[in-house]
Amino acid sequence: MTPLVQHRPMSLKIDRGLFKYDFIDHHAVLCVPVDADVKDIRKRYLQIARRLHPDSNTSATPTEKKLASELLSKLVNPAYEALSGERSRTEYMIILSQMGKRLVQDSASIELTTDLARQLAAAPNIDHSYKTAIAKIAETQFNSLQQVIPIIAQISELNLVYLMRSAGKAFAASQPESTSNTPLNKKSAPPPPPAPPKEDSAAEQYIRRAQTLIEKNQYAQAKVELQDALKLAPKSGRCHSLIGLVYLKQNQLKMAKIHFDNALKLDPNDQIAIAWKPKIDKALGQQSSGTKVTPSAKTGNKQPDKSGGGGLFGGLFGGNKK
Repeated sequence: MTPLVQHRPMSLKIDRGLFKYDFIDHHAVLCVPVDADVKDIRKRYLQIARRLHPDSNTSATPTEKKLASELLSKLVNPAYEALSGERSRTEYMIILSQMGKRLVQDSASIELTTDLARQLAAAPNIDHSYKTAIAKIAETQFNSLQQVIPIIAQISELNLVYLMRSAGKAFAASQPESTSNTPLNKKSAPPPPPAPPKEDSAAEQYIRRAQTLIEKNQYAQAKVELQDALKLAPKSGRCHSLIGLVYLKQNQLKMAKIHFDNALKLDPNDQIAIAWKPKIDKALGQQSSGTKVTPSAKTGNKQPDKSGGGGLFGGLFGGNKK
């Protein structure tokens, strides 16, 4: 008599590539390049959704259907929601850009686990090689549901290499006398002129946890982590920038402005502060002018701002954008 085989639930935990940095790599889940536009993201999502829908494969076993449903609900759908919404996509891409800069700083300690990632790290034409590899993997990503998680991990490692190579290229271009032609070789290049002090490992851990909480819209918890990080690294431009974003999310514009100002003093190229500080200045200017209206009042319906509500904050993130 054939013994009954018991299948243990497959773990959806991923600990390679960008996931290793407490970052949810939505691009890896959908297997699209990190610079894919919304149209291509939607097209890819529909392909995956059709593949994983229980009605698409009537011959699948109950275990396979359950696994397909979990992949769709816990990974694929959240990835599409994050990358298709204008607000969530903007915030996600800002954090992704910051991730690239951090990877350049940590490049000496990064170990690549797949041959494909190592090949990409040395590829002369990074854009072509990266997008070709992603497209090839996408063809078979969901053929075997049991292999989906390892494949997502592999894709995320390719995303890590691409972000590091791209950020490193921009970094090298800003240097007047860079002679290094070796990809990922940061040691041979001089540090950037403004070079803010690097956070110690404890502060870095607080910041990483805060970034994960921000992505999950858990701003109160993120603020606690960042406040602890600032105690250890008060001159961290990235920390000031992230806590400024958290205060902005909580509609505390004056506090957000203070931290964005500090971030730009420490790092004039900080993308989060550059993106949001002008909008905060404009909103605070409207507050102090005596006509407290929401910044989104382009429709002509001027409404009084209510402290504690989403007025100014809603205007900064919602409505028509200039």
